[in-house]
Amino acid sequence: MMDSIEHTILKNLLYNEDYSRKVIPFIKPEYFQEQSQTIAFDEITSFIATYNTQVTIEALLIEISNRKDLNEGMVKELQILITNLEDTPADQQWLLDTTERWCRDRAIYLALMDSINIADGNDEKKSRDAIPSILSDALAVSFDNNIGHDYFENADARFDFYHEKQDRIPFDLEYFNKITKGGLVNKSLNIALAGTGVGKSLFMCHMASSVLLSGRNVLYITLEMAEERIAERIDANLLNVPIQEIAELPKSMFDNKVSNLAKKTQGSLIIKEYPTASAHSGHFEALLAELALKKSFRPDIIFIDYLNICASSRYRGNSTVNSYSYIKSIAEELRGLAVQANVPIVSATQTTRSGYGSSDVDLTDTSESFGLPATADLMFALISTEELEQLGQIMVKQLKNRYNDVNINKRFVVGIDRAKMRLYDCEQSAQEDVLDSGGEYEFDDGSDKKQERREKFGAFKFD
Repeated sequence: MMDSIEHTILKNLLYNEDYSRKVIPFIKPEYFQEQSQTIAFDEITSFIATYNTQVTIEALLIEISNRKDLNEGMVKELQILITNLEDTPADQQWLLDTTERWCRDRAIYLALMDSINIADGNDEKKSRDAIPSILSDALAVSFDNNIGHDYFENADARFDFYHEKQDRIPFDLEYFNKITKGGLVNKSLNIALAGTGVGKSLFMCHMASSVLLSGRNVLYITLEMAEERIAERIDANLLNVPIQEIAELPKSMFDNKVSNLAKKTQGSLIIKEYPTASAHSGHFEALLAELALKKSFRPDIIFIDYLNICASSRYRGNSTVNSYSYIKSIAEELRGLAVQANVPIVSATQTTRSGYGSSDVDLTDTSESFGLPATADLMFALISTEELEQLGQIMVKQLKNRYNDVNINKRFVVGIDRAKMRLYDCEQSAQEDVLDSGGEYEFDDGSDKKQERREKFGAFKFD
């Protein structure tokens, strides 16, 4: 009798150590159709994980007999299955290729069944929008043939990697370039954390303006404000006009300013509005495809204003899933979009209630989901106080940084012009006022101002 693929897989998991090490990470118990095969697989993989060695038939039979959750009939069925797992050599590459194909076929079948269940409305947590992602994940199932980085053999490649110049989107702000080693890289998710009214949208509008001026294409997705309101903020920044005065500009002057601006850059800016909590990464992917087709527009960077009011493609909006899982899934989907589109994505999130009005913000002040910082490549807080507002400044505190050491320039200030929706570099003396010296602020410029500024900034806390 010819062995089934499942039988072949199980016996090679028993006798072929090299095979088992390579395939176990990719095989899921639910891929097996018979309960006895699933149980045998679980016992084999559990033994290998526990004892870091291949399991023998004898040990496997003992483990099965010791299980209290199996009835007598299932134990006998498992005993017959296991004793028939004989060591018969087979070509290693054929085994790997066949197992990989079986894993993919089973993943696709299960994904189709899951999709039908969702389409019929029988899944309370997942919406129909999750179906493309489920099918895509199944189609992408494959064994990783990369055996890893050989420290000595790959030294030349490693050296080249250290010295290759990554394509970056630079800031027009000195300290942001310092903490990112020159700007944002492709395939990254970068998040600003701030309370309501502190400056999340202002930061993104300013950065969108500066990137546009540098000659790059910018896509700005808004889920909070109308397209015209975002454009108005960018007008204030780029046209150098206070936002409250833009509507008072004569048409001829407005047209002249916009025309002169267009001559200064080769970049384009697209602003797209979605209703709050209605759009997810799938909608954004469709937008990218439509922009490429209809306008030959491909962004160099994407701004999403803002993360918390996006939807998730994995869950229904009214599902009972907890906020941690929901917000984390949105972050993961946006980072996946950044990878797929090969661009940096910049977004924002709100602080918790405890973070509102605080003179210091930490990761624990991330609204709704602590899983968000785990997904982001760069995360920083924007902090505003009455004292800072009087100085025309806003403080930036690094919370997470995959570009650089988070403790280098952990806190710094930038100038803020809320009327013109602009940020600008402060003089170095302003940075020296907020030096992080391992727990305390030091104010270095003159003894008379020292005490005054200690009093002003005394509320700021350090980790």
